[in-house]
Amino acid sequence: MTTPPIPNVALNDGATMPAIGFGTYKLNGAQGVTDMVSALHTGYTLLDSAFNYENEGAVGAAIRKAGLPRETLRVTSKLPGRHHHFDEAIATVEESLYRAQLDYYDQYLIHWPNPSKGLYVEAWTALVEAQKRGLIRSIGVCNFLPEHLEAIISATGVTPAVNQIELHPYFPQDAQRAFNAKHGIATQSWSPLGRASSMLQDPLLQEIATRTGRSIVQVILRWHVQLGAVPLPKASSPERQLQNLSVFDFELTADDMAKIATLARPDGRTFDQDPARYEEF
Repeated sequence: MTTPPIPNVALNDGATMPAIGFGTYKLNGAQGVTDMVSALHTGYTLLDSAFNYENEGAVGAAIRKAGLPRETLRVTSKLPGRHHHFDEAIATVEESLYRAQLDYYDQYLIHWPNPSKGLYVEAWTALVEAQKRGLIRSIGVCNFLPEHLEAIISATGVTPAVNQIELHPYFPQDAQRAFNAKHGIATQSWSPLGRASSMLQDPLLQEIATRTGRSIVQVILRWHVQLGAVPLPKASSPERQLQNLSVFDFELTADDMAKIATLARPDGRTFDQDPARYEEF
């Protein structure tokens, strides 16, 4: 089975990225390499990693083992909250490249603003410099609220290309997505399936899946695409990888999208903004 071509999303810096990517959290070591090679051979071209995932070396190994031209891939990593001082941030980007044995990252993001430390503007300044040095093609952020985005744009005049946020039908982040869109910032979705929660047994989503002849997972991923967000699902089996990628040959109706919008819930977030919960970032 072959999948339809993956559309590209234009970024505000002139670069592009595919409309779906492959998440690599907890894909480590030899098995992680195997899973990532499988994903690349299935058709994914965007690998999303982070310094704190401790798998940048595996990402690099998978790229080399897959044997695909480097220029056809989009590779992302992220700056941890503990390295927001300028010099530390530059060194961390360099270490990320050394770990992966890459000459550049296509995207490098601040993993979260770590607002209690108040250094995210300094960290952003470092990414701007790293981009000037050719270490990064596109720079962006994760988990930044409007006030964080306004601060870094005001301080540097540079708008992030990407804001990667938790996003799924139970937590659609309408206001944040609207802010991103107004400022030309592409939205990427982490936890696009709600961490495999009860969402995957939701009766409304099952009804849509049955009618369209698709799985609930495919319905959710298609919902992301039609919102204009780039989902980053993770899967180990080749079958699941292919299923997750096969979302560009059908459409949800306006009525489907309206029904899914009713699933938003106040407790929909799976990972809150308590700084203690973000220590790993």
